[in-house]
Amino acid sequence: MYNIAVIPGDGIGQEVVEATITVLDKLPIDFNYTYAQAGDKCNEEQGVPLPEETIKIAKEADAVLFGAAGETAADVIVRLRRELNTFVNLRPVKSMQPEKYGNIDFMIVRENTEDLYIGDEEETPEGAIARKKITKAASEKISEYAFKYAKDTGRSKVTAVHKANVLKLSDGLFKKTFYEVAEKYTDIETNDFYVDATAMYLITNPLDFEVIVTTNLYGDILSDEGAGLVGGLGMIPSANIGDENGLFEPVHGSAPDIAGQGIADPVATILSACMMLDYLGESSYARKIEEIIIDVIQEGTNVTPDLGGNASTQEMAEYIASKL
Repeated sequence: MYNIAVIPGDGIGQEVVEATITVLDKLPIDFNYTYAQAGDKCNEEQGVPLPEETIKIAKEADAVLFGAAGETAADVIVRLRRELNTFVNLRPVKSMQPEKYGNIDFMIVRENTEDLYIGDEEETPEGAIARKKITKAASEKISEYAFKYAKDTGRSKVTAVHKANVLKLSDGLFKKTFYEVAEKYTDIETNDFYVDATAMYLITNPLDFEVIVTTNLYGDILSDEGAGLVGGLGMIPSANIGDENGLFEPVHGSAPDIAGQGIADPVATILSACMMLDYLGESSYARKIEEIIIDVIQEGTNVTPDLGGNASTQEMAEYIASKL
């Protein structure tokens, strides 16, 4: 039995998590769900967006399934990643509609603990200053993870993304460390690009990428660009993985403009649950669900409006579950 902490959060997070549980419950796996609160509504009711009880539940679980956070996202999901010591954020960019978007399939391996996201900002007489933190230890750890991921998944190329021509000390350290780690993986092709050039290459040559390893901010931005290549944020899952914890969440936000209407696309959250299944060692079921999602989207009828259908969030999930 797997103990899963479930944090629906705000807006459509409630709907897409419920839909995902519908699919998971169809599997011949025993899940024990413990629900916990976080987000804007939690902040209104309890005075804090991320209660200590929620952190405790998350730390004690085998894995955490998260929905979405609204205005309190920085105090919820960013803090939760830190509390769980998840040093890597995996964001797959894979087309679920290859006939429409091509056979795009690459992984963004994003460092999850430092960069500008440490939140070290201060006001100055002129405006404000934000400090960027890059360490050799974190750069080495994320590079090792990227190369090991490539090797374990049969991928043959790892690309480092940085801005070392301008940020010579911080991004320069990241680039230097990447190539030091690469020396141990001579069977894997390596290259590196500036982040602005990468933004262009993702549009012009997306099939050239297999694994991208980069810092926190660049990974966040490039993964949203990647979503645009394969149909939007509703199609992109993510995994936050540490030495002892795993946190799984869709890339999209709480989408308050459509919350409560039952039309939110559940694919990103269901795919996040597939990444959770991989983490738990249940990869065969993850691949089966992915195959079904591709088939259901290609059928084009029992899908949400953003995918060209008229199904509700829950109806789409129930249809996917029925295929299991």
